[in-house]
Amino acid sequence: MYELITILGPTASGKTPFAAALAHQLNTEIISADSRQVYKGMTIGTGKDLNDYVIDGKQIPFHLIDICEPGDKYNVFQYQHDFHRCFRKIRLQGKLPILCGGTGLYLESVLKGYKLLDVPENPELRKNLQGKSLEELEYILKSYKTLHNKTDVDSVQRAIRAIEIEEYYLTQSPDRREYAPVNSLIIGINIDRELRREKISRRLRVRLEQEGMVQEVENLIQSGVLPEDLIYYGLEYKYLTLYVTGKISYQEMFSQLETAIHQFAKRQMTWFRGMERKGFVIHWIDAQLPMEEKISKVLSLLK
Repeated sequence: MYELITILGPTASGKTPFAAALAHQLNTEIISADSRQVYKGMTIGTGKDLNDYVIDGKQIPFHLIDICEPGDKYNVFQYQHDFHRCFRKIRLQGKLPILCGGTGLYLESVLKGYKLLDVPENPELRKNLQGKSLEELEYILKSYKTLHNKTDVDSVQRAIRAIEIEEYYLTQSPDRREYAPVNSLIIGINIDRELRREKISRRLRVRLEQEGMVQEVENLIQSGVLPEDLIYYGLEYKYLTLYVTGKISYQEMFSQLETAIHQFAKRQMTWFRGMERKGFVIHWIDAQLPMEEKISKVLSLLK
C-alpha cells in the first residue's frame, strides 16, 4: 500500500502542472522537494509558477514553498523534519500526499529515511578554507569518502559548507534512524533532451524579458539580502547577482546562466539514474503525453 506519490524530473519537464492535475484528480495536497523554492521573495528565479497550482479555479494546497527568509541557509536536515510534519498532517486527513520536485538529495532523504545530523558551523575550518578557489575546494571535497550533494557545489560558499558537513560527519556516529523509509510510487517525467534544452532557453528569455527576474534580484539586494548570500543559491541568483553588481555583462550573464541550467538539468538526470542504481523503482512517463493519459497511467499503477 503506497503512502505517497513522488513526481520527479529535470527542470522544465513539466513536473508541477502534472502534480497539480494529479492532486486535483485525487483530492490531495502537494509537498514540494525544491531546495530553493523554500525562500520567500525568490519566486521567478526558482520557477515557483504558483499559477500551476490552480486547476479549474480550485487552489491545490501545497507545502514547503515560501517558508523561510532569503539569506537563510535551509538544509536537508531541516527539510526532512518539515516534510514529515506535512506528510503526517496530510495522511491524517486520509489523503495520499504527492511529493514533487527535482532536488535529488531532498527526495532521497525522505524516501529512504536517511540518518542526518544538524551540522553546526565550524569557524576554525571556515577560516582555514578562506581564500581558496572553487577548484581547490572541490579537490579537498573529493578527499572525503562521501561527497555531500556535489551536484549543487557551484560557489565557494557551497563548497565550504559541503566540506564542513563531511568533516562533521567524520566525528559523529548516529546510531538510530530518525524517520522510517516512505513507501512511495515514484513517477519520473521523461523529457527528450533537445526539447528540454529548447524549453529551458525559451523559459529563461521569458523570465528575463517579460517576468522581471532582474528586478527580483535587485529588489532582494535592496531589501538587505547580501549579494554573496544570493550567489550562494546558485544558478539564476548567482549569475543575475553578478550582472546586477556589475561583475559581468548582460550577454555574459545570459550565456553563462543558460549553460549552467542545461548542465544542472543533466546533473539532475544523472542523480535520478543513480537513484535507480540504488534500488529506487522509477516509472518513467513521457513528458509529451496528454495530461489525461499521464494521470491514467499513474492511476493504473496505483491499482
